[in-house]
Amino acid sequence: MGLRQKKCEHLEAISEVKKANGYECEECIKTGDTWVHLRTCQECGTTLCCDSSPNKHASEHFSSHGHPVVSSAEPNENWMWCYVHKTIAKY
Repeated sequence: MGLRQKKCEHLEAISEVKKANGYECEECIKTGDTWVHLRTCQECGTTLCCDSSPNKHASEHFSSHGHPVVSSAEPNENWMWCYVHKTIAKY
């Protein structure tokens, strides 16, 4: 399954990218777990761990809250991902 480069109304609706307030997964901190990379929800600003992390909190957040777009919270990475359309966009 490759990444699709197509128009996505969820990605196009983002006018200002929310940035992480700190470098930690809010849910992993509560349980003392670790993470691999972080993603920031573009609807509510919550920063959570990616799908390469054991708990996959960012995907869980999408599933439970329906917030479709995250941005990478990693330094020097400027991209967003739409869970609904499985589409990536650089900014």
